[in-house]
Amino acid sequence: MLLITVLLAILVMATLLYAGHGYWAWVCALLILIAGGHFSDAPTVFTGWAIIFSAVLSALFGIHQLRRGVLTSSLMRIVKRSLPTMSETEQTAVDAGTVWWDSELFSGRPDWERLEKFDVSGLTKEEQDFLDGPVEEICRKTDDWKVAQDRDLPAEIWQELKDQKFFGMIIPKEYGGLGFSAQAHSDVILKLSSRSLPLSVVVMVPNSLGPAELLLHYGTEEQKDHYLPRLARGEEMPCFALTEPKAGSDAASIQSYGVVCKSKIDGEMVLGIRLNWRKRYITLAPVATVIGLAFKLHDPAGLLGDKEDLGITCALIPRETKGVKIGKRHDPMGIPFPNGPIEGKDVFIPLDWIIGGQEGVGQGWRMLMESLAAGRSVSLPSLSLGASQLATRVTGAYATVRRQFGVPIGKFEGVAERLARIGGLTYGMDAARKLTCAAVDAGERPSVLSAIAKAYLTENMRLVFLDAMDVLGGAAICRGPKNLLSRAYDGLPIAITVEGANILTRSMIIFGQGSIRGHPFVPNELEAVAQNDLIAFDEAFWGHINFTLGNAVRAAVDGITGGRLIRVEGNPVAKRHKQLLTRYSSAFVMVADFSMLALGSSLKRRESLSGRLADALSWLYLATAAVKRFEDEGSLEDDEIYLDWFCAYAYQQIEQALITITHNYPIGFLGLSLRLKLFFLGRSAHGPSDKQSLELARRVMGEKEGRERLTSDIAIPRNTHEAMGALEEAYYKVIEIAPIDERIRAARKAGILHGVERDDLPRVAQERGVITEDEHLLIQEAQKLADAVVEVDDYTAAAYKKLKG
Repeated sequence: MLLITVLLAILVMATLLYAGHGYWAWVCALLILIAGGHFSDAPTVFTGWAIIFSAVLSALFGIHQLRRGVLTSSLMRIVKRSLPTMSETEQTAVDAGTVWWDSELFSGRPDWERLEKFDVSGLTKEEQDFLDGPVEEICRKTDDWKVAQDRDLPAEIWQELKDQKFFGMIIPKEYGGLGFSAQAHSDVILKLSSRSLPLSVVVMVPNSLGPAELLLHYGTEEQKDHYLPRLARGEEMPCFALTEPKAGSDAASIQSYGVVCKSKIDGEMVLGIRLNWRKRYITLAPVATVIGLAFKLHDPAGLLGDKEDLGITCALIPRETKGVKIGKRHDPMGIPFPNGPIEGKDVFIPLDWIIGGQEGVGQGWRMLMESLAAGRSVSLPSLSLGASQLATRVTGAYATVRRQFGVPIGKFEGVAERLARIGGLTYGMDAARKLTCAAVDAGERPSVLSAIAKAYLTENMRLVFLDAMDVLGGAAICRGPKNLLSRAYDGLPIAITVEGANILTRSMIIFGQGSIRGHPFVPNELEAVAQNDLIAFDEAFWGHINFTLGNAVRAAVDGITGGRLIRVEGNPVAKRHKQLLTRYSSAFVMVADFSMLALGSSLKRRESLSGRLADALSWLYLATAAVKRFEDEGSLEDDEIYLDWFCAYAYQQIEQALITITHNYPIGFLGLSLRLKLFFLGRSAHGPSDKQSLELARRVMGEKEGRERLTSDIAIPRNTHEAMGALEEAYYKVIEIAPIDERIRAARKAGILHGVERDDLPRVAQERGVITEDEHLLIQEAQKLADAVVEVDDYTAAAYKKLKG
């Protein structure tokens, strides 16, 4: 009887915790134990202790004043002592931007209806016309190989970019810009990057984190009226100087400084700043006419007030200002976009050159972090997707045209495995890009999600290109105009490094900032401690405990049932993925909560653990975006393979991250406990099946218009005299003769062409009536085109010595 009572108590407790009723779970469980002990043959002492324990817990958790005085006040002091120290710049970075879908993932029970109602809108007619017109035209005119050899874009391309206002996409029409949405901005960068990396970078940077973005949100009206129209027309070319030799990822530790002082200008004493700086890695610096500069401002003479150290400040400085040294170039991986150092010595500027005027003093770090939250959502994710779509299109065609052992190389399972990963990652990357841009267009500045988009889309681009290079083999490593991948491949480390190095972003930012901002209770706990508000802390802390216990039960149940008890709506395929994502969300939150509670401030230093939590959170978001895309595009049966493959890949990454955490947990028994709770039946996610990968590989090679589906946003030249156009022509011709090839193979299998050498098959097939003369000519034409596109560039000794880049 006692055993049955205990099991019943556990069941009731688990049920109530699963429903989120933590207090009543304990009370009801203890009442059952009391009753069971009374009506069973249990010792009286058992019933007595159960009654005492129940009474104590009921008093502590039912009488708020008692709980706060006895427990909460002590806990609050412990928490306050254990919190990691956070500098003002760290706090500003954490507070920057907004919280959006990341809060749902931290809830353990994402609100799928909220996501379903969220509108991922398309382009306006004006935006689409710009893509179809000026963007297509600039892509047509740009020869990426020639750009690499000339070490710059042609002068006429630079001029056309200015004339068509490519540098003013984010500037509102009232200031002479295009006023495009984030989605349109992204689509433009995507298409340009599929044609030429230098072309996309020179357009991307003025529309990302820089003077225009900062002026729009923080500039004075005079600054906006002066600079924005000139920036939109390309009369001013901006750059932004933040990185220094001693301040890279730790950007807040910049050494550049300015001192408030007075200087005589044109016979009058002017209040201003004397600056000294040394910056590097500044994109567009060699061609910039106006420099956005971040520096630490000091006021030792008290000319602006009582405070001496005024903090990081941003100012706009014309290139020709006395003391500015600019024009030298770095050579980033041989990719010829303008990038170089800037120095300034004893440069005097008036106060009104500070972005925002005197009110902008000391606000520079906040400006940068808030702007980064939005700008990082668009630029590099779009570039990554453009390059990945290019790799998908090129590799799908090459795997069809290139034959070995008499069959297209894409038919070999080893190659098909790579093709599937190329296509599957490209599909998911596009989904994440669109969803993140839509969030920005909806007014969000999603700091954590933008960090995920930047870090994981650039990493996935790297995987796509590694696979593409492997499939193309020698054709991908011999440089020249026929090589469609090598120049983008060379630029991979650049995307990985800029706008926050991926190592830092993964190991310190994504989970660190996400947990502080997106968790349902942690932000309130931290604020209550900071304000010394016992009542608020009491509500937040015990709410957190209740949430943690309830989620732990849900995570365990979901792990055993595979999430099948979770109620969600939608197409059967999407519904199942929502259940699994909810299951993994609760598992992620369980590990996160136990880590925060058990490890406290030491979690900040455990970057390996934090990085794996970032992996889990990031792949949750990427898979969520894929589900959203699938449903928004009509839940088509033909699209199920893209969603299923990508989600299977994402689940594998999530499980790998969480299981690795439990095996390396600093507290061994807690790691084992977490592993048993979350994966009691072992791992269930093993990645895409071979069947899925083979089907997806066929799509990448063109089956069911898959190649078009995955690469619809890039520039596709039709000029057959250049490499991409020639590959497209050969591909479609090979597709055209596929039914004829099939008849020849069938005839060979039937013995009609037995013993015929492979090269003689078309001729003999015509002679024996298997195919017609016209079909034979079509095969010869396709073979000639295929032979041409698998050729690689070669050079004379003299020409080879002249190669650049």
